[in-house]
Amino acid sequence: MKRLIYILALISVACSKPAEPTQQAATAPTDNQVVLTREQYQLLGIETASAELRQLSGAIRANGMLDVPPQNLVTISAPLGGFVKHTELLQGMKVKRGQVVVVLEHPDYIQMQQDYLDSKSKLEFQELEYKRQQELATENVNALKALQQSKSMYMSTLAQVAGLKAKLKLISIDPADIEKGIIRNTISIPSPISGYVTQININIGMHVNPTEVMMKIVDTEHLHAEAQVFEKDLMQLAIGQHVRLRLSNEQKERYATVYLIGKEITPERTVRVHCHLSAEDKSLIPGMYFSAIIETSGQKLLAVPADAVVSYAGKFFVFAQAKEDKNKFAMVEVGKGISEDGFTALTLPADYEQRQLVTKGTYALLGMLKNKED
Repeated sequence: MKRLIYILALISVACSKPAEPTQQAATAPTDNQVVLTREQYQLLGIETASAELRQLSGAIRANGMLDVPPQNLVTISAPLGGFVKHTELLQGMKVKRGQVVVVLEHPDYIQMQQDYLDSKSKLEFQELEYKRQQELATENVNALKALQQSKSMYMSTLAQVAGLKAKLKLISIDPADIEKGIIRNTISIPSPISGYVTQININIGMHVNPTEVMMKIVDTEHLHAEAQVFEKDLMQLAIGQHVRLRLSNEQKERYATVYLIGKEITPERTVRVHCHLSAEDKSLIPGMYFSAIIETSGQKLLAVPADAVVSYAGKFFVFAQAKEDKNKFAMVEVGKGISEDGFTALTLPADYEQRQLVTKGTYALLGMLKNKED
């Protein structure tokens, strides 16, 4: 309020007291024009922008949240129960694919490796025995029953070895190392993707079971926008429609495209609409809320921020910045159209369509012109 009073006082003094033209004094407005000094320009907080084509009709308003596809969100659990021996991760840390995120230890790991060696040894013996029984069978020396028993034991042990080998690989232990006599009491769990740690639920010495979530890692390289659209607007949706969205903590618009339309209506009578962002941004985080406008029909109209249009004497005007002097502005009458999402459609004289228009400080400029008339 004090700033506004100061500005009005400055305007009043500038318009009521004629002064010798100097570099610091504003040029008196002529007709519908006003020229500001550098100090007045800064004090009034003048901002400009050019008119642009925007879709202002036939749009659906929606809210939603940034999310990641399922393949970009990983839950890390222990394939076998164990005690946490080592981890250096904290929430928010970046990890690379294949990087060890936690080391577990347990006596059962040693027992499993011993069982593998025992089964591997039995398999070698039973394989030889089975081959021997096959040779005897061809010579009709032994009974068919002995051959079948030998085959059964061999196949059973073969399956047992294959199962143990699969379990060892599941906990990142190479069976070839065991066969060389390398026995480990720890297992290292790597990250299957590159990304950021979003959740960590373990500490050193803690016992974890296979059903427990140790940590979560998310790859934020390919975020998408999940919008919630009301059932009443469902029939207006189509794949490929353009989407304008704003995050709750910023003013700039981001752009996306409708990629998938859900086939289930929630209890809140909404449908999920999956949208792909036009530009990736590493600063974005899953879970951020946004408001969106989905363009469904209508035509693009020339529009400016709503604050750029002022009403005076029953007409509508904008202030256009002069090409040759950025401190000089002309009040131009325009045709005003519909307003939507902070923008107003308008009709400009042809030679003003590419000009910079005042979007902030318009009523202060109008006040200077009115004071001049008075």
